[in-house]
Amino acid sequence: MPRFFVTKDQIEDGKVTLLGDDAHHVSRSLRMAAGEQIIVCDMQKNEYVCVLEDFLPDRVVSRILSTSKSDTEPPYRAELYQALPKGDKLDSIIQKAVECGVCSITTFNSERCIAKEKGDEEKKLSRRQRIALEAAKQSGRGIIPDVKPTVSFKEAIERASKADIALFCYEGDGTVSLKSFLSEKREELSLKGLDNPTVSILIGSEGGFSLSEVELAKEKGLIPVGLGKRILRTETASGFVLASLCYELEL
Repeated sequence: MPRFFVTKDQIEDGKVTLLGDDAHHVSRSLRMAAGEQIIVCDMQKNEYVCVLEDFLPDRVVSRILSTSKSDTEPPYRAELYQALPKGDKLDSIIQKAVECGVCSITTFNSERCIAKEKGDEEKKLSRRQRIALEAAKQSGRGIIPDVKPTVSFKEAIERASKADIALFCYEGDGTVSLKSFLSEKREELSLKGLDNPTVSILIGSEGGFSLSEVELAKEKGLIPVGLGKRILRTETASGFVLASLCYELEL
C-alpha cells in the first residue's frame, strides 16, 4: 500500500486529509479511487490504515480503518554526522542511511573536505530532506529522518558527544573494534535499562580527518572505532556502521 506522512492537525474525527503534493500523487500519479487503501504515518511512530473516500480539488480525504504502532523503527536513535563529500555522493548516503534506520543526518565541514557548501543552501537542504522523505516512504519508516543544515566540525563534535554512544569512525591507529565495542555496549545499555538510547556516528570525507580533529574528538569523549581491515569510501562507511548497529542492537 502507498505510504504517506502527515502532521497531527491533518488527523481529525477519524479522518485523515492529504494535501498538496500528496493529494496530487494519490489522485493524479497513482490514479487511485474511492475504496482503495493507503497507509498514513503521523511522524510519531503511529500508523493508520485508511480507505480513500473524497477527492476534492485541493485535498483527498480518507477514513481511518485501524491504528497501530510502527514496528519498523530501531530500539535506538542513530544520529549520523557526515563530512561533506564530493559530487552527488551525499544523495546516496542520505538514501541508504534512512533505509538503515537513521533518525537524523547532519553534514559538516572538516579540514580535509574537498567539497564545500556553496550556492543556495536552503534549496540544497530542501532537496536533501525530499530524498529522506522518499527513502522513508520506500523503506516503510515510521518517521521522516531529520536532515539538518551543515555545521562546523567543532559543532558536529559538540552535538555528537551528547549521545549515549558516540562513535568516531577512523582508519588510523588507536582505534577499538566496532564489533567488540558494540557488543560491550549492548550489555551495558541493557543493564542501564535505557529506552531508545542515542548513538551518534561521525564519518569523515574522502580525505579523512586531521590529527588535530582526531584529538579534539577524543577530548570530547567520542570513541575512535575501526571499521575492519579494509578502508571504506565515505559513501560506504555510514551504511556499514548503521548495518552493524542494526545487527548488534536490533536483530
